[in-house]
Amino acid sequence: MTLTVCTGGKVLVSTDTNGAPHYSTAIAFTQGKVVALGEAAEQLAATAEEVIDLAGGTLAPAPGDGHAHPVLGALESAGPNVRAAHDVQGILDAVAEWKAANPAAEWIVGGSYDATFAPGGSFDARWLDEVTGDTPTILRAWDYHTAWVNTAALKAGGIDADTPDPELGRIVRREDGTPLGTLQESAANNFLADVAPPFSLEHRVTAVEQATREYAELGMTWVQDAWVEPHDVEHYLVAAAQDRLHTRVNLALRADPAIWRTQLELFATLRAQVHETAEQHYGPVSAGFSRLSANTIKFFVDGVIENHTAALGAPYADRSDDAGLPNWQHEELDAAVAAFAELGFQLHLHAIGDAANTVALNALEAMRAAQPENQTQHVIAHVAMLAPGEAERFAKIGVIANFEPYWAQCDAVMRDLTIPHIGHDREGWQYLIGSVLRSGATVSFGSDWPVTTKDWRPALSTAITRHSHLEPEAEAWLPEERISAAQAYGAYTRGIAAQALASDRGSLEIGMTADAVWLSASPLELPPTDIPTITVLGTWLAGARSY
Repeated sequence: MTLTVCTGGKVLVSTDTNGAPHYSTAIAFTQGKVVALGEAAEQLAATAEEVIDLAGGTLAPAPGDGHAHPVLGALESAGPNVRAAHDVQGILDAVAEWKAANPAAEWIVGGSYDATFAPGGSFDARWLDEVTGDTPTILRAWDYHTAWVNTAALKAGGIDADTPDPELGRIVRREDGTPLGTLQESAANNFLADVAPPFSLEHRVTAVEQATREYAELGMTWVQDAWVEPHDVEHYLVAAAQDRLHTRVNLALRADPAIWRTQLELFATLRAQVHETAEQHYGPVSAGFSRLSANTIKFFVDGVIENHTAALGAPYADRSDDAGLPNWQHEELDAAVAAFAELGFQLHLHAIGDAANTVALNALEAMRAAQPENQTQHVIAHVAMLAPGEAERFAKIGVIANFEPYWAQCDAVMRDLTIPHIGHDREGWQYLIGSVLRSGATVSFGSDWPVTTKDWRPALSTAITRHSHLEPEAEAWLPEERISAAQAYGAYTRGIAAQALASDRGSLEIGMTADAVWLSASPLELPPTDIPTITVLGTWLAGARSY
């Protein structure tokens, strides 16, 4: 294979657990591995097939995304561009424009709108009726736990005043009991799965290719697809067979609280099928070249704060009789976690509310006690709220905390929905990245794209400053939870490698897999609010140029 040598800039070799960076002047890699650094790498330039002049830039370990929904993100472009809207009228204008451009469409399916545009995040079907008429329409909110439908869609789904809330879901209603047009959790997800028309296989495969290409353009080499249904595996298998994956993707198969026991054998079979296909097209996983795996099981422990479905330890501040909507009975979660762990799966638990995080930690702690030989690092994703004393448990149990750092700021969602729902007394329980990291736990970062941007650069800035990079002089929100640039970049590299169960990735030390990104400047040396201005100049996945 090609011997590549990079000189003429800085090589960020690694960041250690204390956040200290280690640099070199040059790097050489071949056969997917780093083989030399510094002067030894420079001496190889004379015989190298490829010599890259970094032009004063920085070659760094490639970041990854520890929690995303890449196909959902790419498919948003197939519907009306409601994400660009700045108010309800902007959403309606985007829907009207799409309908005019697609007059033969039998349905309008789109995402994702800003739930802060309506009081309490509740949107009325009659608003959509004005621009959609009799064309059934469903739009996802940016939280992907909520949907807005028009009257025609409600009719198509058989939803009226007499329709009960589905298990683990809510139909938001008017005072007279009729459905308003906002569906939450399983009410939204079941509607999308069972009523709205599915995208074609080719459309979904194209979405996989588009999403992974965009990740490669951002310098990223590994993505966790954190919500995969059994029928979703097909589009990944086809994408792999057609060599249309531009990053590695690990699939997290969703455990269904109602039928998880029947999924045990199915998911083991799907895992084997994915790995067989990947090895056929990319070679042995052990060589670092494989681009598809299915090592993980996803659990939705609860919902989200913004629609009052996150599970809290005490009622919501603005709903004294409501503490959220847990998706699992504690005993069932414990049993399912233990069963899937016994099959060798990594566990990935979505937990937003403080009660959900405690339940998730309890389940993993019980599994560790019952299966002491199981040394896999499991994951709790989002970790949005932690009750006092819970931050230290991640290190004690050996659980990876996967944060979405872009959320760690007091933006419109936090100000208008989140804090009013939980109350100011619990505001300081949120996104305790610094506390969890200081306790000695492993932290990885993700985006939850398309909930928020998949671009790691503004999110990295937010982790360091606890405010938007667009407001350089803003006050830090919960400033004690800020972390250093090296610690934050380490969460995107070393933390991601730990989550990916890849001990050969996360740094550019000799012998490590050559997953690298060429940046116009080092993210560890710029003012944090300038990090989003860094240009990605190239990406290598196991030594092969992917961008």
